[in-house]
Amino acid sequence: MVTSSAYGPRVGFFITCVADLFRPTVGFAAISLLQKAGCQVEVPPDQTCCGQPAFNSGAKAMAQTQARRVIETFESYEYLVAPSGSCMGMVKEHYPQLLANDPAYAERAKALAAKSHELLSFLTDVLDWDDIDARFDEVVTYHDTCSGLRELGIKDQPRRLLAKVRGLELRELTSAEECCGFGGTFCVKYPEISDRMVSEKIKDAQKTGATTLLGGDTSCLLNIAGKAERMKAPLKVRHVVEILAGMADGSAMGEGEEGTKG
Repeated sequence: MVTSSAYGPRVGFFITCVADLFRPTVGFAAISLLQKAGCQVEVPPDQTCCGQPAFNSGAKAMAQTQARRVIETFESYEYLVAPSGSCMGMVKEHYPQLLANDPAYAERAKALAAKSHELLSFLTDVLDWDDIDARFDEVVTYHDTCSGLRELGIKDQPRRLLAKVRGLELRELTSAEECCGFGGTFCVKYPEISDRMVSEKIKDAQKTGATTLLGGDTSCLLNIAGKAERMKAPLKVRHVVEILAGMADGSAMGEGEEGTKG
């Protein structure tokens, strides 16, 4: 295991597939926050998918292969951190079960799970850091993503950090803890139900008077952004780390993008 040094803990950063392919700003913002918090951040170039799509689809052997790859890539770091409750829920909650009968990886899966954290939880719960230096002069609302909320208990952490952002006013959704309808393959298997769920989420956001909706999982946010664009709703969608890192000058999700079909 890599241990802390005088320069702070050595963190292996997991960018996630969706952020890497569709919203790399999320990765840059997350790394900026980790560095401001005193971490040494490394982004292994050979990292790959956490295996959640395969796992959720019942492709157990494929999910196990991907899990082993992630373990091999990140087990030497003191911490594994990602800007996604969904991916970290897979690593922390499902890897130990998925590889429980693999004598070569069972204990390694448990060890990695124990030191893996969603970014906002890592900053607040592990490092006790909230020294945010950012400004965002808008009214925002916040969507609590399912995996982060239910598997990892991420609720107060983003709000603690957003309270430090100058000029920002947070107005809560009535349905803050309800699914946006993405749910990985759920939106493909049940498109009509998914469409209804994301439509209701956007209507709820508009009722708050917010101009921007924030959240902690890029996949959920792309789903919401794509539907908002098709509804012609005047609602911008951003990952919360873009606001916290002061990187909200570029286009929001959905601007000039197709988004998902939900």
